[in-house]
Amino acid sequence: MYKTIKKMLNEMRYELIEEIARNRKVETDDLKDKIGDIYDLADNERDRQLSHILSDRDRKKLVEIDEALERIEDKTYGICEECGKRVTSNRLKIMPFARLCITCKSESEHLGQFNKVEDETSYRNLSNINTEEAEE
Repeated sequence: MYKTIKKMLNEMRYELIEEIARNRKVETDDLKDKIGDIYDLADNERDRQLSHILSDRDRKKLVEIDEALERIEDKTYGICEECGKRVTSNRLKIMPFARLCITCKSESEHLGQFNKVEDETSYRNLSNINTEEAEE
């Protein structure tokens, strides 16, 4: 039933593994070539950090792909982990490692934004409390 998606996930997995390997090779090559002035070193460090961020993102995506492949094997693939309803085939074609249906994903993102604003407000209030205590 999900042969096409499984094939797509395996191809994505292979490409990500290749990309991670290329990034690691570039990082090790960069370490060998770290001779230069302070500006070269700063550029190299910035590039290394960017590469690290990208490879972290790739690793997370690789985990998501592996988990989707496990769900296919477990026969739980395509079922929303939040509400238990079917994830639409269009969503799975676009994002084959999706865990949530569109509705639950939207609610999750909305809640995440709400929590982010709430956290920022709490921190602002805490800093005001600390300032007021210091004035007393």
